[in-house]
Amino acid sequence: MTQAVPDLVYEVRDGLGILTFDRPDSKVNLLTSTVMLGLDQLLTEVHEAARRGEVRTLLIRSGKQGNFIAGADISELAALDDRDTATEISRRGQEILMKLEQLPVPAIVAIDGTCLGGGLELSLACDHRLACDHPRTRLGLPETRLGILPGLGGTVRAPRLIGLRAALDLILSGKQLDAQRARKIGLVHQLLPSASFAEDALKVAQGFARIGKKPLRRRSLLLRLEDSAPARWLIQRLTRRAVLARTRGHYPALPLALDVTVSGLGLSSEKAYQREAAAFGKLAVTPECKNLIAVFQLTEGARKNVPAGNAAPIRRAAVVGAGVMGAGIAELFAYQTVPVQVVDIDEPRVQAGISRARELLKKAAARASWSEEELRSRSSCLRGATGYDGFERVDIVVEAVVERMDVKRKVVAQIESKLLPDATIASNTSALSVSELQENLEQPGRVCGLHFFNPPHRMPLVEVVRGALTSDDTLATAFNTAIRLGKTPVVVKDLPGFVVNRILAAYLTEAGHLFQSGMTVQQLDGVMQNFGMPVGPARLLDEIGLDVVAEVSQTMINGYGERFRPAPVMGRVLATGVTGRKGGRGFYEYEGSKSRGVNKQIERVLRETASGEKPSASDAGERMVLSMINEASRILDDGVVGSVESLDVAMIMGTGFPPFRGGLLRYADALGLSHVVERLRHFAGQLGPRFEPAPGLLQRRSFYTAE
Repeated sequence: MTQAVPDLVYEVRDGLGILTFDRPDSKVNLLTSTVMLGLDQLLTEVHEAARRGEVRTLLIRSGKQGNFIAGADISELAALDDRDTATEISRRGQEILMKLEQLPVPAIVAIDGTCLGGGLELSLACDHRLACDHPRTRLGLPETRLGILPGLGGTVRAPRLIGLRAALDLILSGKQLDAQRARKIGLVHQLLPSASFAEDALKVAQGFARIGKKPLRRRSLLLRLEDSAPARWLIQRLTRRAVLARTRGHYPALPLALDVTVSGLGLSSEKAYQREAAAFGKLAVTPECKNLIAVFQLTEGARKNVPAGNAAPIRRAAVVGAGVMGAGIAELFAYQTVPVQVVDIDEPRVQAGISRARELLKKAAARASWSEEELRSRSSCLRGATGYDGFERVDIVVEAVVERMDVKRKVVAQIESKLLPDATIASNTSALSVSELQENLEQPGRVCGLHFFNPPHRMPLVEVVRGALTSDDTLATAFNTAIRLGKTPVVVKDLPGFVVNRILAAYLTEAGHLFQSGMTVQQLDGVMQNFGMPVGPARLLDEIGLDVVAEVSQTMINGYGERFRPAPVMGRVLATGVTGRKGGRGFYEYEGSKSRGVNKQIERVLRETASGEKPSASDAGERMVLSMINEASRILDDGVVGSVESLDVAMIMGTGFPPFRGGLLRYADALGLSHVVERLRHFAGQLGPRFEPAPGLLQRRSFYTAE
């Protein structure tokens, strides 16, 4: 017997029921509301067939190789606007998965590839979980990253199956585990080789069918100890402290998910499910949830927004410049098993860059639980050289030398002379003109910008810069290269600062004026961290490097005028000789990468040069945020990016603009553009023309609507 409902196929073979998720015309399976109702219908039939003795085991699998279930339908979550409705959806989903858990015969799930959110919650309701040992198999509960919590029983089943601490780590971090780590913590019972996964999973299920009895669930003594009230209290207290320190209370899903998961262990399953559903309903309609879902959709859309042109395949790469950025970019290629040649002017620099890249790979191996062979395979992709021999076999070269136009032009010309005509040249410039780099080249159309952010292995954004003569094929190749390296690319026009650095320059320029008015380092950093930024402006200045910021400021003044002129106090700070974290001293003092506190010398400079009236914390935060919004509007007016969505993606991924606010321009819409203009005019009257509203702000009623 074979039966099909939307996205599901059910058949019975010799006492084995096989339920296959297979969404038509899609690479992924999703637990839409229609699919859940179909699952409910089929589970009713399995119950009846089991009572008749026709089905002795149920196997749940995917019809898509490399994808089990990617989770819920995000568009359905985004549409929820009523708390009671959201609660009922959670409660109904719990009932359906409870029906799966309460089958009188074993339920076996075969996980190959992505198993996230509701897909993992469904798996937890099964009696025996099989996982493919391929690296693409990833298991996780990422709901808190969308501002909600697992709503299909995940907060109840996970701690009972793998222990409270492991469950909280999974739920609160939203991280994804590979099959090996999932097996280690008890999330899956058995790993099967990828080469024969489907066949082996079928054999395991057939073995259960021959017995026809559900396996016993045994918990270790350690897990039972975690269930005790004193252990729960201690774990909850320590975890809550860490969560609040990390989020400053901006992400309500995290403390609520913590409370629901911990308290659920002390309740009956029925009451624990009720608490989970109520919490899901409460969170699903919060502004934070709506904004985080919007950010997810923006990010997914950005990666699909491939520019016109034919992208060339990238089989081999090279990076010229073995410094911190060059080594980081080389590691990205090696991580994806793309052979990469690292070039610099002498052997010590080359070897230092190779060593740095290999250290990054070792850290990645530890996080991802690679085998020694997997690490060795990636490390062997790194090769060093002091010249351009072998460049005739390279498909793309990333230039990452010092940020000086004369040096870059010389290096790019040398690179061009060694490459085949169809190879791409990408400059990792952060502010210099790609169009100027193209001048006097034989094939300027194959040159573009690929602006990686520091550190490349962590920062998800890449600005793909189109110079005046960049061809469509070059742009498409660069865009696809960024995707292959695991980044989110945004195409930008070749104007000074592009998007991210131009907005950051406005933000940091205003921070300098606030220092001039008497605000301290800790006050100013505290204001923006409380707003949700990962670090404050003083710490950001240290991270970038005060000398680099000074150079960028001059570039911005040359390009856009006096609104980017730094406050006099910034010159006084620079005159002390501090450079930021790389030199051990800036606004803060450093020991290695760790801050040892505010630099007393700089505190004294700020205090001695303060002038004017010191603003309130709220005015200080407003001035910095409004400066960013105003410059962002000018960027749209200049056509630097093609959409407001692209700009918000760039700000979130390039600067850490708080995702729970939905993006800089979505936040501006939430404030109301009439209010933004009013406050800009207020500050312009007090502080001068740098706060004059951008022309586009006066013409728009909203960034995200056509009004």
